[in-house]
Amino acid sequence: MQKIYENIEAIAGPILIVDGVDGVKYEELVEVKTSTGETRMGKVLEADGSRALVQMFESTQGLSTKGLKAKFLGKVATLGVSTDILGRIFNGAGKPIDGGPEILAEKNVDISGMAINPYSRSYPADFIQTGISSLDVMNTLVRGQKLPIFSGSGLPHAALATQIARQAKVKDGSDFAVVFGAMGVTFEEAMYFQKEFERTGAIERAALFVNTAADPVVERIAVPRMALSFAEYLALEKEMHVLVILTDMTNYAEALREVSAARKEVPGRRGYPGYLYTDLSTIYERAGRIKGKNGSVTQMPILSMPEDDITHPIPDLTGYITEGQFVLDRGLYQKEIAPPVDVLKSLSRLASAGMGEGKTREDHSKLKDQLFACYARGKDVRELAVVLGESSLSDIDKIYLEFADKFEKQFVGQGYNIDRDIEESLTLGWELLRPFPITELKRINDKIIDKYHPDKQGKKNESKEAVAA
Repeated sequence: MQKIYENIEAIAGPILIVDGVDGVKYEELVEVKTSTGETRMGKVLEADGSRALVQMFESTQGLSTKGLKAKFLGKVATLGVSTDILGRIFNGAGKPIDGGPEILAEKNVDISGMAINPYSRSYPADFIQTGISSLDVMNTLVRGQKLPIFSGSGLPHAALATQIARQAKVKDGSDFAVVFGAMGVTFEEAMYFQKEFERTGAIERAALFVNTAADPVVERIAVPRMALSFAEYLALEKEMHVLVILTDMTNYAEALREVSAARKEVPGRRGYPGYLYTDLSTIYERAGRIKGKNGSVTQMPILSMPEDDITHPIPDLTGYITEGQFVLDRGLYQKEIAPPVDVLKSLSRLASAGMGEGKTREDHSKLKDQLFACYARGKDVRELAVVLGESSLSDIDKIYLEFADKFEKQFVGQGYNIDRDIEESLTLGWELLRPFPITELKRINDKIIDKYHPDKQGKKNESKEAVAA
């Protein structure tokens, strides 16, 4: 039953305080009518006895408590879902902004959603190929995983996000889709995302939910939930594999802090609300696979670390909930390595589940370990050369130094327009290891070296040619 109240007690930022309410529920939608007849929407953020805190979807600037009327609609925020959403662009309120028609919904779903019951979860497995060597080989992405990208202000995470959205695919031919949520981005970034998706044709299998910095704060909080609600519909009802990319989670956390301040809550670390961890988990834990269902929801949230501080509450709490991180490095960016991925700081805790089975998994895993080890030593040698000079390095040290440079420029720095198949990336890894004596490849056993090392392969080919002759 819809109820109308005129006793608006106060307006604090995006919050309206309504007194004397009865039977109001959390997340209930509210229609607020001004004295001029203008209608604005909000939702119940907190209901305490006869008092309700209403969070407005639009700015409260210019509003006065005098003459305001609040109608409680008795329903929660929903999103009308349909496969027709694929190929479309929406704002943070779920309204089309691409000039196309309204969506004819198959059903309406509550955007708040729920985390997957751990008992019902199926272990994440199977490979998602992004076409990016530093991700596919070194930090393999798995269906049902949540793998965040840790970036920084000014770093090209927008270009990386569109590259992943454009190139991502599953190798077994299953239905695959990308759901892209942008929160608090600039108008230029919003247009960049839209044009890139349209230019490359990626929009055909994707849906975009875009909230700019000029849009209401409440929509910023709603965008990831709308994106995930649609992804869950595709995964659980249409049995598709869905990759959800959310950028920028820092803007999302800032919106939470703004609302928390308006509610006069006691702040936690660095002014963020004490429930930041719980709130982030309600988003991240909606990724996964469910027993008996063929579909999956995989998440790649992107966040800008304030002042490049990985111990900041946002990346820190994100790291506790998710299964690894993909880290962009400012030093590599200044060296014009694109994408500037620091593979030594990056990690995918579920990588082994996406590396195939049996021998295939072992071959991939050992190569990855060897590339890690050689690159780590190469960076140590580079620092030593700065202090002592390259003339003081041994011959083997020079090989490691050369490897580190080539690994960054050729393997990591592939650019934003190159889509590498996983086999191509693995082959490139072996080519970079070619200059090392076999005795230096301590992470790889002899059988794998005999099977894949370019020098060994060359000798086998020579032997075959000699026998044929």
